[in-house]
Amino acid sequence: QVQLVESGGGLVQPGGSLRLSCAASGRTFSRLGMGWFRQDSGKEREFVAAINRSGDLAYYADFVNGRFTISRDNAKNTVYLQMRNLESEDTADYYCAADSVGQGSSDYRDYAYWGQGTQVIVSS
Repeated sequence: QVQLVESGGGLVQPGGSLRLSCAASGRTFSRLGMGWFRQDSGKEREFVAAINRSGDLAYYADFVNGRFTISRDNAKNTVYLQMRNLESEDTADYYCAADSVGQGSSDYRDYAYWGQGTQVIVSS
């Protein structure tokens, strides 16, 4: 079993930045692929970014367009999502997820464990 706790969400103006964190416990973090997804009210959950267990491969949704960076610190059992140049369209609840295969994936069905989410609101 893996427990995931996100933090770092909040209200930010368009063009601003936020760094989301996801702390993991319960299993060896370095064996887990990690992903970030988001969901806005009335919309489907969508893939944002993923990273493999060693941290040397990262994947991004097209809409990220170089604005976000996913990273991990296996010593701290934490994965991060640095978001820059935020737009109103980025407003959503952001969820981290853990994939026991360790590769990371853009498909939410590959993830067995999910956090409770952290809310991001981009508004002036």
